[in-house]
Amino acid sequence: MTLLVACGLTREARIFARDDVVAVAGGGDAARLEGGLEAAVARGGVRAILSGGIAGALDPSLKPGDVVIGILFSRESGSPEQPNEAFAALNSRFRGRTAEMFPKARFGHIVGSDTIVATLASKRALYEATGALAVDMESHIAALVAARHALPFAILRTISDAANHVLPPAALVGMKPDGGMALGAVLASLARQPSQLPALIRTGRDAARAFRALERAWTSFEI
Repeated sequence: MTLLVACGLTREARIFARDDVVAVAGGGDAARLEGGLEAAVARGGVRAILSGGIAGALDPSLKPGDVVIGILFSRESGSPEQPNEAFAALNSRFRGRTAEMFPKARFGHIVGSDTIVATLASKRALYEATGALAVDMESHIAALVAARHALPFAILRTISDAANHVLPPAALVGMKPDGGMALGAVLASLARQPSQLPALIRTGRDAARAFRALERAWTSFEI
């Protein structure tokens, strides 16, 4: 069985890479990610979709490196199609197996966003509106594709930035459209605003903790 993984970064895709997995990195572009997922499904053999990678915390109790298993928070607009009963049952079993593999993980809603949620005000507002544990830029797209093709779906994320951490400007320009690292843009932002260096160092440290946790979690994942 092939597992299709939706992620944002090529670094995440490398973590998930193995023989029975196809990882698609969207680079923060919803249309690009959806197209990549649809192309993978069209090639055949996909039996389930996982939204995997790092995420930003909305719940103040979460810290960098925490593992979160999510159910997508669906808004009325732009939400995936309502699944039939057979899909819902298969979906529930897939999520249940994922939760069993990570007994120490937090389980709850994750909300998808087409843009990076970077400020304290925007994180707080999203948390108050949804009650979601975390936010990422891929889960809502992956859930849409999964529902469209009646494929079971789960979310496996590790926390990169805490709810009380403001992402510096350099972190917001650090991703290329293909999901790679835009080092030139990061350095240019830092040159324009050197005062953001401490926040950027913290962001990098927290992201490294999230990536290590993701690698550890993925080694125990079974389809």
